[in-house]
Amino acid sequence: MAERAGDPPLHKFWWLHDARWYQGVMKRYGQEAANEINAEAMLFVARRVARWYTARHDVDFEKLPMDEFVDRFKEIPRVMWPEDMTNYQHHAVGPDTFETVVTEHFALKMLKAARSFDSYRCPCLEMRAGWFEGMGLTVEDSRSECMTSGSEVCRFRATVRRTDPDPA
Repeated sequence: MAERAGDPPLHKFWWLHDARWYQGVMKRYGQEAANEINAEAMLFVARRVARWYTARHDVDFEKLPMDEFVDRFKEIPRVMWPEDMTNYQHHAVGPDTFETVVTEHFALKMLKAARSFDSYRCPCLEMRAGWFEGMGLTVEDSRSECMTSGSEVCRFRATVRRTDPDPA
């Protein structure tokens, strides 16, 4: 999904719109409303992105071994953010479990610049829930570290609850 030289940076423009929208809701209705609506929107968009990706690439994540699952899953966030906007890694840690580590995210830089970082509620678990739902999976997902809480990274661990426990 890399943009070609000369192409307009559509992702960046869209996310700039999102940031201004968030700031407008916060100003008019308060931080709690902005955080709540942001989380709802992230769930919705993430679910749509994952459904689109899964259908377009004809992927049945339920049947993939975890290493292949992770290789395919990492493409879903890239639909939403190109590489120059985020830095994260995914890796398998068991037959049904993988970990995600985010070391950089443009949204956090934007929140700091807008001076709304301290009252921002991270919507990542809602976003990830949308991805998993859009992929047709039941997943136990947890966050053990978050940059919005002062950690150096955001760290997530997801365990897929497969209906067929032996995907290989």
